[in-house]
Amino acid sequence: MRVLIFGATGMLGKALMQRWGGDEVFGLGSSQADIRRADQVMDAVQSAKPDWIVLAAAYTDVDGCELNPTLAASVNTQGANNVARAAAECHSRLLFVSTDYVFDGRGTSPYEASDQRQPINEYGKSKAQAEEKILGIIPDACIVRTSWLFGPGGKCFPDTILKLAATRPEIEVVNDQRGSPTYTFDLADATMKLCRSDATGIVHCTNSGDCTWYEFASEILSQAGSSTRVRPTTSERFVRPAERPKYSVLSPASLNAYGISMRGWEETVPDYLGQRSQINQ
Repeated sequence: MRVLIFGATGMLGKALMQRWGGDEVFGLGSSQADIRRADQVMDAVQSAKPDWIVLAAAYTDVDGCELNPTLAASVNTQGANNVARAAAECHSRLLFVSTDYVFDGRGTSPYEASDQRQPINEYGKSKAQAEEKILGIIPDACIVRTSWLFGPGGKCFPDTILKLAATRPEIEVVNDQRGSPTYTFDLADATMKLCRSDATGIVHCTNSGDCTWYEFASEILSQAGSSTRVRPTTSERFVRPAERPKYSVLSPASLNAYGISMRGWEETVPDYLGQRSQINQ
């Protein structure tokens, strides 16, 4: 199988490139193929002739998207549209990495893949519109929604917490937003399995279990052996440009339907800490 990965230099893209074995894999970063440029996307797809395209390229700065919705739309929506059109023309399958932020977070039970999209920020809107455009062009595309992504070699919540803890005796973290942390390498493994299963439709793909950001930070620092104390606080105390969903836990039913399950998020923390330590040596 030939696989083309857009966004290969990003946090998830790096994990995909490292984990994907047994197939012919081509990875492109934005400097090699800007997904906002339809001509560059088409050239890349025609050159690689992939059986599967994995679109992991995105503008994921949630507050940045809120402050610059035009950029968010150009990368996350129009970029996805460009990749979908190239995939359709070249008869390639497409897996698009999306987000829990397509939901409003007002629910109290895990979101199913069939639940209605109701984004409350510009990042979520740009990804929700991308999902709709892709499925309009390629009805049998695979949309993989994930959440709270973290991993080595990129900007993510655990890295921020560990850096803060290195210089402070105490930190405050919001305790009123709940989701499922997802480790990039576990998501990469699941993505590979979905492609090999010829997956179609919307699939929710996160590590199992859920927590608040406060609970996530506490677990990270506990496993890292840090003495820094973590205090719970509210979102109102940390006003940011983009509103975040209060509850964005995703149901694993759509993933389990392919015989795929993911380990608990707490189990991934030692792997992350080990990988981060190696990079920082």
